[in-house]
Amino acid sequence: ILSNTPIRYIQKMKYRYSLFIFNIIFSTSYCTNNKVPLPENCTNATDKPTGKSEVTKQDAATKQDSAVTKGNQEKVVKPKKEIKAPDEPPVDVGRLDLRVGHILDVKKHPDADTLYVEQIDVGEASPRTVVSGLVNYVPLNEMQNRSVIVLCNLKPVKMRGILSQAMVMCASTPQAVEPLDPPEGSIPGDVVTVEGYTRNPDPVLNPKKKVFETVAPDLKTNTDKVATYKGVFWKVDDKGVVVSKNLPEASIK
Repeated sequence: ILSNTPIRYIQKMKYRYSLFIFNIIFSTSYCTNNKVPLPENCTNATDKPTGKSEVTKQDAATKQDSAVTKGNQEKVVKPKKEIKAPDEPPVDVGRLDLRVGHILDVKKHPDADTLYVEQIDVGEASPRTVVSGLVNYVPLNEMQNRSVIVLCNLKPVKMRGILSQAMVMCASTPQAVEPLDPPEGSIPGDVVTVEGYTRNPDPVLNPKKKVFETVAPDLKTNTDKVATYKGVFWKVDDKGVVVSKNLPEASIK
């Protein structure tokens, strides 16, 4: 058929065909790049906006931001509030609860030959049970009804099965031990003070802090047999000083 068709007609048809193809390509490209709705015959299913994809992306971004924010919050370390410990009072004789006591009853310990068991009035509702290793130093009759100085805030401890709630303070040398005597006119419960040292006894001395062990080396009688702490007299206010009858320059324990 083409052999009988004039050449000019064929060229003209080729031109029109080329122009037709060009228009189709141009129109499709223009619609796609410029977001212009295309006729149904040039719309691609993949080009249709669904809206769902954009929402999903926004949700993912929001979740990621939330995760980052939460992570940052968890990494923030809140500063710890400093809890100040109560000020520790100085370790001196003021930490000892020294009082005048009166021995109401005394007997030998049933299970220890060297120990006395005393009932001592220290100004409280009931007497305290005190165990003392004085059998070899003080006769029983000299202990009965005797006024003494008692350390009242030691931690109670069992001595051969009997709970001792205090300690009788004594002047002590390698050869002798003697309970200290309060001044004349003292009554049970009178407190012992040392000038220059504020009396602020612990309710109970903590054995781990070794308060008594720290103070004890400075507890001594002087040459006049007066009980002292670092050379300062033990006193019962308005009544006088604490003394040992017979032991000068002796340790007190």
